[in-house]
Amino acid sequence: MLRTRPYYADRSLSAAFYEVVTAADSNLTGDIEFYADLAPPGGSILELGAGAGRIAFALAERGLPVVGVDIAPAMLEQAGKRLAETPDAVAKRLEFRRGDMTALDLKRTFDLVICGYFTLAHLPAGAAWRNTFAVIARHLEVGGAAAIHLPLADLMRLPGPANPAALVLDEPLPGGGRLQLHVLERRFRADIGRLDQVIEYVERGADGGVLRRSPERQTYYVADPIPFAAAAGLSVARPPTRLGGVGDIWVFRKT
Repeated sequence: MLRTRPYYADRSLSAAFYEVVTAADSNLTGDIEFYADLAPPGGSILELGAGAGRIAFALAERGLPVVGVDIAPAMLEQAGKRLAETPDAVAKRLEFRRGDMTALDLKRTFDLVICGYFTLAHLPAGAAWRNTFAVIARHLEVGGAAAIHLPLADLMRLPGPANPAALVLDEPLPGGGRLQLHVLERRFRADIGRLDQVIEYVERGADGGVLRRSPERQTYYVADPIPFAAAAGLSVARPPTRLGGVGDIWVFRKT
């Protein structure tokens, strides 16, 4: 059996090169503007699964205060390094904390809660989704919005590349190296709505030689979010918005 490490784990290349991969992903184009438009001027934002802070930093640069929560130390370490290099005017609007979004209680509320880039889909669509929606509702002001980005079920059912050696990403790195990604395995279980895939990260030096190689297991779950939101007291605010052809952003409100 292929030995893998989880996505975003310590020493994983998915964590180390998160910014490279997301910057290259055209399917994310427009998500930051979408979230910014949902927040009232100067409104407070909670981001669940903030990772290295791609969204949080961009919103803070737009004048919005953001608390970013993530469970992965490797991702928070990156956010912390970037925060230390951020101008004070922006940094003062940012706070990053380690926490579990299925059990979080910050004892405060926000105008907007974000769960972006398929973060919720990493959790099994059962108790974990119910608990996360309860956390979202707990942290929302009355009238506040929650934005949740989920993958499309039809795309999750598609098979992986016929050739595992085929590159699905090939991006330049500082110093002349490259980051390359391959999909080694991909399986979808319709009975539980789960996609399992193994993505191999390969870091190459300027001479083309392999510096690091890391097969990493990524799992997504798909389900209808509306019943989970309704159970938490949230209602659909608008039809889901398609983003990049691979996912929808669902917007709910607390009334």
